[in-house]
Amino acid sequence: MPATDHDAFERLVLAHAEEAYVLARWLVGNDQDAADVTQEALLSAFRHFASCRGEHVRAWLLAIVRNSAFSWLRSHHPTRELDSMSETDQPLAAEPSPIAALAANEDRAAVHDALGRMPVVMRETIVMRELQGLSYREIATISGIPIGTVMSRLSRGRDLLMHLLLPPPEEA
Repeated sequence: MPATDHDAFERLVLAHAEEAYVLARWLVGNDQDAADVTQEALLSAFRHFASCRGEHVRAWLLAIVRNSAFSWLRSHHPTRELDSMSETDQPLAAEPSPIAALAANEDRAAVHDALGRMPVVMRETIVMRELQGLSYREIATISGIPIGTVMSRLSRGRDLLMHLLLPPPEEA
């Protein structure tokens, strides 16, 4: 790779390395594995940098991270399904957004624990939208799904997160 391409890679792609790590961390569940997944994704991004379109670098890199994380999960946890709970089987709630709980600084450890117990596909959607601020279109591009599915996963993921965070209602 010519020096100018290397400089462009550093400027355009490595600027999003922290976001890549954050997504990997949420998908694989721990720091060391996330660092490995991120490194693998960055190497893959470097090898395929010529195929990247400059205006979509962030989404392009996060898609590589997502694919690397799912490959890692399949190879290291072959018996575990990536989506161990069906999206449609989650309880629905009418409570305020779980992100409001984060903003209000309510028990962050409980939120992190609840996120960790969610199906990976819902967790990734919540993380990309609420923690990384990606648009629905960017999430759809990264995940390879329609925008409607992004909206559905986000809605159901928020509902599930609230269900996991709130104590069960008391019997009347």
